[in-house]
Amino acid sequence: MARSMVLTGAVLLCSGALFTAFVAAPRASPAPVAPHAATAALSAITLVAPEAAHAEDGAVWIPALSAIGAGFAIGLAAIGSGVGQGIASGRCIDGISRQPEVADDLRGVLLLSLAFMESLTIYGLVIALVLLFANPLIK
Repeated sequence: MARSMVLTGAVLLCSGALFTAFVAAPRASPAPVAPHAATAALSAITLVAPEAAHAEDGAVWIPALSAIGAGFAIGLAAIGSGVGQGIASGRCIDGISRQPEVADDLRGVLLLSLAFMESLTIYGLVIALVLLFANPLIK
């Protein structure tokens, strides 16, 4: 009994020494910084930007903001579809590895769901193309 207690204490002491040797010491966090005037100006510009897009003399804003919107449309559609397709494919492979006898059924459902996910990406592409080439906001 005494021997096991001594060995247990030695293991705990060694693991404690290893733990302090490999873990970095905590650092003090920097003090919070007050917002600068540039941040306030950027916020004001962001609030004014929608009004500037509909201004008569500021017609350059509409194509510029349309190009940004088109980039967001295709980017978010591609990211969302890619993540969804990856998750669906991974779950399908998990299901096939657990029950190989239902592989044909799972494969059919997977291909159908992948087609629906890809159609959402194509909708994002259509929105981006409309914003770039057939913009209803430009007269």
